Amino acid sequence: MLDLVAPETVGMNSAQLARIGEHLRSRYVEPGKIPGSMALVARRGKACYLDVAGLRDVERGTPMTADTIVRIYSMSKPVTSVALMTLLERGLFSLDDPVHRYIPGWKRLRVRTGGSHPLFATAPCQRPMTIRDLLMHTSGLTYDFMHASNIDAVYRDLKLGWPSKGYVLQDMIDQLAALPLEFSPGERWNYSVSTDVLGYLVELISGQSLPDYLRSTLFEPLGMVDTAFEIAPDKVERFASCYERNLQKQMVLHDDGQASHYADRTFWSGGGGLVSTMADYFRFCQMLLGGGTLVGQSIIGSRTLAFMTRNHLPGGVDLGQYATGAFSETIYEGVGFGLGFANKVNPVANGYPCSVGSFFWGGLASTLFWVDPAEELVVLFMTQLMPSSTFNFRGQLENLVYAALEPG
Repeated sequence: MLDLVAPETVGMNSAQLARIGEHLRSRYVEPGKIPGSMALVARRGKACYLDVAGLRDVERGTPMTADTIVRIYSMSKPVTSVALMTLLERGLFSLDDPVHRYIPGWKRLRVRTGGSHPLFATAPCQRPMTIRDLLMHTSGLTYDFMHASNIDAVYRDLKLGWPSKGYVLQDMIDQLAALPLEFSPGERWNYSVSTDVLGYLVELISGQSLPDYLRSTLFEPLGMVDTAFEIAPDKVERFASCYERNLQKQMVLHDDGQASHYADRTFWSGGGGLVSTMADYFRFCQMLLGGGTLVGQSIIGSRTLAFMTRNHLPGGVDLGQYATGAFSETIYEGVGFGLGFANKVNPVANGYPCSVGSFFWGGLASTLFWVDPAEELVVLFMTQLMPSSTFNFRGQLENLVYAALEPG
């Protein structure tokens, strides 16, 4: 469980922090817009605010608790990216290695110029896809939920990356080998299954399964006891149900709402497959704030982590100038992207007060985190409502949290 200190001892105003819970309860939980929520604020290495409200299962009337297990979806991406970069630190690959060095079947990947599946018109890539492209989402891959092109349509038709029974990472890799890219690697930024491919590379390069490598390299050293791709039988009771809004804006159970969907899995999605708890992910974030180390456990080098969390977009531009299409995890303007993390490059353009150099990400069921090194601040929010674009939790929490910082 989480030990809390008085907010004033770490330079925060307790009355202002209390407004976070008041806001979430009155605006979202009590009107039934979300089932329940958890919000955590920590500064200078110490948690100073925790609010837990509402239900983790509406149908059963089960209350949300601080140890509730939730789907973190794309908050899996920073975890997988850090895991891969620990292998870089061992000298086992280079960021500019072509992906086909590890996946030979991808050597002749092409770019769609027209047509639809199976009669695509294609052209050669301008250059090979690199591991850096996968980390940056400049690979030319996409996601099935984009609904922007004939490429994401065929992802849906093939159920590419869906965790169906017996489906494994190799199946996804083989499917992608037979499909063209959206664009030539490095040409632009597009949110995609790239991090699932990184998970496959973790397996190839480490010689371990992705669950085993994450467990031995990250979860066990950090004491992340509830973070995994599956729900153990003795933990099902703590697993939250997942919801969405129907056309009448009523909250209803989502297809992925049951614990049974997280039993006996064979597809390890490094991009969106993990479940976790507030306490577990807080430990991961504290490691990030600590430059790669937590309570004497060194996970990744501080210079490597600093490199990952910088803006790597060419010319130092933000996603508003570099990306195409849309997705639900963040606002493009004022936001850069590094190796597995988004980062704040211009708070004025972004419209919210998080410090320059802060880095963050979120998940499809409206979970989110950010780490602000300048203020030694970690913020976590968890609920289970899809999609994450439904409500602007990130922006509202930024306004509430930064108003609680004491001067000096």
